[in-house]
Amino acid sequence: MIYGIYKNVRNAAWQCLIDYGISSLPVDLLKIANSAGIKIIKNSEVGLLSGNESGACIFDNDIWYLVYDDEATLGRRRVAIAHEMGHIFLGHEMFLDLRSTFSSRKPQSEIQADAFASRLLAPSCILWSLDLHTAEEIAEVCSISIAEAKKRAERMVILYERDKFLTSSLEIAVFEQFEGFIIDNRWKRK
Repeated sequence: MIYGIYKNVRNAAWQCLIDYGISSLPVDLLKIANSAGIKIIKNSEVGLLSGNESGACIFDNDIWYLVYDDEATLGRRRVAIAHEMGHIFLGHEMFLDLRSTFSSRKPQSEIQADAFASRLLAPSCILWSLDLHTAEEIAEVCSISIAEAKKRAERMVILYERDKFLTSSLEIAVFEQFEGFIIDNRWKRK
């Protein structure tokens, strides 16, 4: 991903955490959805998703609906919901066909939504402040799938090597918002 695009996606995730008052892990996705007016629906109630889809979002009558695969594991459901929120908050255009399914998505928008979900659910400055390194630690604390946690752990290796945390005003704002959570949980990680 081009750095400018990455930075915009990362900043959008941080801004979402700030705007919706998220101050602890695991991130409360229902709080974000409720505050943003996004209606979250189980696929078992509507049968919209095809066999390989984890989630979808639909804009209808000025309301965003987010459908997720409620048969997936909790960690996978959370990643799917955050991914779909990424499409919404990043302003991706979704094209609806007559059967209420999406016809096509640009691969770049999927990459961006994945990056948004990862950074929303497992903000690097919070992982760093808790000294989390392994996929297992990240999956447990963030309540995400082990597959997503492995990707995040790999990225954190690079970020730990760079040691450039808290260099952005948005990142500092996220860190400060999580301060109580960090203090309460830092000792548990030692």
